Amino acid sequence: MNNDDYKKLLPTLPKQPGVYRFIDKDGIILYVGKAKVLKNRVSSYFTSKKQQANRTRIMVKNAHRVEFTIVETEADALLLENTLIKKFQPRYNVMLKDGKSYSYLCVKNERFPRVFLTRRVIKDGSSYYGPYTSKNRMQVILGLIKTLFPLRTCSLHLSEKNIEQGKFKVCLEYHIKNCLGPCIGEETEEEYNEKIDQIKNMLKGNFGIVKSHFKEKMAQYAEAMEYEKAQQLKVKLGAFEDYQSKSTVVSAVIKDVDVFAIAADETQAYINYMKVANGAIINTYTQELVKNLDDDERDLLEFAIPELRDKFNSIAPEIIVPKKVTLNNEELKVTVPQRGEKKKLLELSQKNVSYFLLQKKKEKINNIKKQTSTERIMRTMQEDLQMDVPPLHIECFDNSNFHGSFPVSSCVVFRNGKPYKRDYRHYNIKTVEGPNDFASMEEVVMRRYKRLLTENKDLPQLVIIDGGKGQLSAAYKIFKQLGIEDRVQLIGIAKRLEEIFFPNDPVPLYINKKSETLKIIQHARNEAHRFAITFHRNQRSRAFTQTELTKIPGIGEKTAQKLLSHFGSVKKVKTALQTELIEVVGKAAAEKVTQYFRDAVDG
Repeated sequence: MNNDDYKKLLPTLPKQPGVYRFIDKDGIILYVGKAKVLKNRVSSYFTSKKQQANRTRIMVKNAHRVEFTIVETEADALLLENTLIKKFQPRYNVMLKDGKSYSYLCVKNERFPRVFLTRRVIKDGSSYYGPYTSKNRMQVILGLIKTLFPLRTCSLHLSEKNIEQGKFKVCLEYHIKNCLGPCIGEETEEEYNEKIDQIKNMLKGNFGIVKSHFKEKMAQYAEAMEYEKAQQLKVKLGAFEDYQSKSTVVSAVIKDVDVFAIAADETQAYINYMKVANGAIINTYTQELVKNLDDDERDLLEFAIPELRDKFNSIAPEIIVPKKVTLNNEELKVTVPQRGEKKKLLELSQKNVSYFLLQKKKEKINNIKKQTSTERIMRTMQEDLQMDVPPLHIECFDNSNFHGSFPVSSCVVFRNGKPYKRDYRHYNIKTVEGPNDFASMEEVVMRRYKRLLTENKDLPQLVIIDGGKGQLSAAYKIFKQLGIEDRVQLIGIAKRLEEIFFPNDPVPLYINKKSETLKIIQHARNEAHRFAITFHRNQRSRAFTQTELTKIPGIGEKTAQKLLSHFGSVKKVKTALQTELIEVVGKAAAEKVTQYFRDAVDG
């Protein structure tokens, strides 16, 4: 990567904690790093080159792109960094290839439970809290627990029978008052378990009762002028309040799941995928989709989830999604979490995809695309699409309907790689009933090119069909009927996954996402989509206002639409008071409406 690449990357970097990945041109991760502020840390690789080691400069030079994942805290960033390094073993992460696991506090499942540190999570009914990224923090918390709630540290089998038979003797911990002697019956199981319940509340972050206990204890120390003890307790309390007991990046409860979140605007949608294995996020990816007119978020999720699971070879038995979806896999568990760790994972995924959508909008607004000469772009398109001539004249088609109603189609024209709006055309579908995109495509392609041939006008060099193989085949059928299949290059761009199809070729062409060819094809497709939807909505709006109100002399479509939007129906307009009508459309129009319905009654 060079400074030009950095200038493009800079506006997309968030001022939030997270993990960044330098990736080479082959998609191999070169380096994984964590950051308290992603923008500052990644920028340092390009603004502080003189202070960098030679190894770091080489890594940056070999990188092709930078990807990042936003997390909630710096501790989460450390955990995710560790997980990704273990999975991908990046070439430049020398110091972190240690295989260390995370540390937890365990409340053992036994009579008179012990509380201790561990790196192993065993499914024996014990409770685990963490993970911890700081050994000092763990020691502070464990020390606080021992100070406030004296517990046993021995591994004796404290059954009722053994205690009653007097099999045990107290140890040094009892004499220095770190243990109250449950082994000899001086502390009952009920009293001991009350302490354990309070410890669990502390580790879960339920501080209400515990904080009251702390403050009362500190007040007692202060009253007795034991200010040093009061200060020590205050420091421990502060450390405990700052402790984050559950990480959204690593979980002792969640094992293998896939997490999906979605963010969308009118034409585009993005789905973030997080792959969780053994309780840790091991991969993140955001997929861009193109919306149809009627697609809602559930439709898009149902389409993308199987594709993404297949792409990343996922066999996770459970998926976490923001809304209920129906998939062709009865064994797959679908979870829409309302609380807990799964909810936190979903929120993290949602945070990343929302940021991704925001950056895409900023890119569009700022138009930070590299300007290139028309001649070179056309030559590149000619080579990419294997054409005999450069596509100086491009036309693109798209259909739009609402459950089969008001079917329309659009044709947009590009000349020299730019929209030529004076040649845009829209069509009402005349011969097709119901939702039939293939037949609609046949009709509009026939009408368009039959007319150009009849009027002896120039044909385009490239025609783009917004759709997959079905729409492309329908258009090619008409091309053959008109005898222009060898005169015009015809392609289809499949929605969502940006695949380019050619007639009679089942294998799609994948063009580099950054290529100028794909950008122009996408621009033409998006223009056709926008133009079709705009025309479709206008048609529906006109049908909406063709009511009895437009029959009133002096009342036009806009006034009729105002009345219907406000009152909801013609019947309510009829019964409305004249003062109510005046507030909506003014005195003159209100009088015309009132007079019309009065005459209708009198007649």
